[in-house]
Amino acid sequence: MPSDPSPLPQPVAARPLWRLPLDGWSLGALLIAALVLAPVISVLWIALHPTENIWPHLMQTVLPRYLRTTVLLMLGVAVLTASIGAGAAWIVSVYEFPGRRAVSMALAFPLAIPAYVGAYALVDVLDYAGPLQSSLRSWFGWASARDYWFPQTRSLWGATLVLSAALYPYVYILARAAFAEQSGATYEVARALGQGPWGVFRRVGLPLARPAIAAGVALALMETVADYGTVHHFGVQTLTTGIFTTWLDGGNAGGAAQLSGVVLALILVLVALERVSRRGARFHAGARAHRPVERHALRGGRAALALAACLAPVMAGFVLPVAVMLWHAAAAPAQWLAPGLLKALGNTLAVAGGAAFATVAAAIFLVYGVRLAGRGLAKWVLPVTMLGYATPGAVLAVGLLFPLAALDHRLADAVLALTGFDPGLMITGTGFALGLAYMVRFFGIAQGAVDGAFGRVSPSLPLAARTLGRSAGGALRAVYMPLMRRSVLVALLVVFVDCVKELPATLLLRPFNYNTLATRVFELASLERLSEAAPAALLVMAVGLVAVAVVAKGEGR
Repeated sequence: MPSDPSPLPQPVAARPLWRLPLDGWSLGALLIAALVLAPVISVLWIALHPTENIWPHLMQTVLPRYLRTTVLLMLGVAVLTASIGAGAAWIVSVYEFPGRRAVSMALAFPLAIPAYVGAYALVDVLDYAGPLQSSLRSWFGWASARDYWFPQTRSLWGATLVLSAALYPYVYILARAAFAEQSGATYEVARALGQGPWGVFRRVGLPLARPAIAAGVALALMETVADYGTVHHFGVQTLTTGIFTTWLDGGNAGGAAQLSGVVLALILVLVALERVSRRGARFHAGARAHRPVERHALRGGRAALALAACLAPVMAGFVLPVAVMLWHAAAAPAQWLAPGLLKALGNTLAVAGGAAFATVAAAIFLVYGVRLAGRGLAKWVLPVTMLGYATPGAVLAVGLLFPLAALDHRLADAVLALTGFDPGLMITGTGFALGLAYMVRFFGIAQGAVDGAFGRVSPSLPLAARTLGRSAGGALRAVYMPLMRRSVLVALLVVFVDCVKELPATLLLRPFNYNTLATRVFELASLERLSEAAPAALLVMAVGLVAVAVVAKGEGR
């Protein structure tokens, strides 16, 4: 009798796209991701369920003006940052001239200057009572503003210039890296086909660097949408100033949340456009064909012109704000010992330092947790947690304050009922809420740096550690952390600097009578008391300059 035929294959159950391991690392990573995403969800919930719906009123009155001004500001900043950043990166990448190495580092320095400090400096120099117009009136004998014409400094164009001067380094740094990765052989072929310097840039260099330039412009525009200090000082009404006005002056949290939803939609459009601009724009060079770009030496007038073109944005975005603040600080040296400055410095170090440490630690935990869980979890968790960086500080403040305030009151009531002691507001009444906002706002920066650092560690090293009996935490401490030390320290420094410079979230979430360096600069400069604001502004710029110098030294060549 013949043997039984082989059994028919049984249907296999569909496998899930990813399987979530029930361990502390994965669950912790999901909790961190939920914490980062919670303020955005909170904003949308408040916007959709307002106590008093003023959306029709906003649509008919202020929203069109806010939106139009914001879009015009973004267009101006996009054009200027792309032109300045890409042009300067091209010059220092393909040409050799006296001072090139120094100016290539200096071009990144404006990133250390908060845009609102640049706004105060520009107005101080160009306003009617400033040194420029005063000198013009003295030289030409003009008695008043009716005797001559001078462009209005506090205007949309003024805000555009200041933001562009502060934000073009985003484009410059990414474009310079893109130009450095291109092959010199490609340029030589273009020259052999009759292309001059402009033709090589327009037909070869620019198309190959387009994804990097688009990414830099997108970052600059996100910062533009998030800005409050600059546009407030120039009297430009944008969506962000609308959030402040609707919430603080109008007392309508739902309307502020609805405007925040418009800002979020605008940010998502920017992210989508940046992704679309890179779609299909993939350029690869073979390892044998690639060789570094050979810089062409410039002499005489051309060298001077290249140096001047690179120095102009540095002068506008870095030298001018520093010089103005140094001048005012020297005029009132006693302000360095002002009690308000020392208290603001202590608050800044405490909340920004604590937030930076917590942010980087959480980023390490999350990235390691999703790596242990596998690619499925990482595929959607990592992009979601980058959303916090794309969300302006004012929007995060709206999303955090109301849930935290409700929680704060319930905790205080519970403690009072149990102990008879009223602890007050333990979350929103301290720097905790502000630190949490910093963590959510800048988590994407820490995550990107940490994820890149994990990717540079050979998988065989932690695998060997696990084989020798190390736990997941043991492998992290013994293998990953020593190898990632520099990247982690850079991430800590960059996040700390961004926390020090952050203004909108600090203004909205700080407790009563709680100042940081950024809010002290804003308050005093808004009252035209630059001599008192200058020391705090210089401290903010000094902290930022240290971080920019470290990053520029590591990236420069």
